[in-house]
Amino acid sequence: MRAKITYLVTAAVLVFYFVLVGSRGVMFIQSGTAITVTFGVAVLILPVIGLWFLWKNTQFVRRANALAAELDAEGGLPVDELKRLPSGRIDRDSADEVFAKRKAETETSPDDWRCWFRLAVAYHDARDTPRARKAMQRAIALHDGKPVEA
Repeated sequence: MRAKITYLVTAAVLVFYFVLVGSRGVMFIQSGTAITVTFGVAVLILPVIGLWFLWKNTQFVRRANALAAELDAEGGLPVDELKRLPSGRIDRDSADEVFAKRKAETETSPDDWRCWFRLAVAYHDARDTPRARKAMQRAIALHDGKPVEA
């Protein structure tokens, strides 16, 4: 629940920032000189890109959460079997062991979105966020029946 609240607050702050920057861009355009109009258009591009990125990220999070809920309903969510350090952080060797199991499971069933979901969690636990995101994207695509790149 805390993660949702943090995400919503961050998204709201970003939207506020995009509106603020966009209004400045419009003010520059309304000035009417060649340089301010050019600068105003350039300034307006930033909030558009930011809003697009925020929208795509929100869609990704919603779809990943939907997969998690479906997997939870099936009783297939990965069990937290990781050892932790006294600080509470995940032990790297433990994460590597779980990752090896999840990778083998995925290699055995490469078309099963559930395996890719669990692999994404293992990547995340091993602190490999880019690969975790790619694995989750693959899980989403397989779940939705979309073609998946090799």
